[in-house]
Amino acid sequence: MIGWIVRLLMIAAGVVTGWFVAKDAPIFGVAQVMVALLLLTFIVAVLAFWPRRWTDAIDRSEKRR
Repeated sequence: MIGWIVRLLMIAAGVVTGWFVAKDAPIFGVAQVMVALLLLTFIVAVLAFWPRRWTDAIDRSEKRR
């Protein structure tokens, strides 16, 4: 399970890194890891600071259906 998450994160990081660094550049791997860490930090921050009221609003809208 963790392997799939890491794989998806590295694929996304590779795409973003490819916008800024040539894929055959020696620094590509280092830049990809840095972007992957930034993406992971962003995901954790969104999950940590997700407002409770958004979750309540989503739950209420699903119950109305």
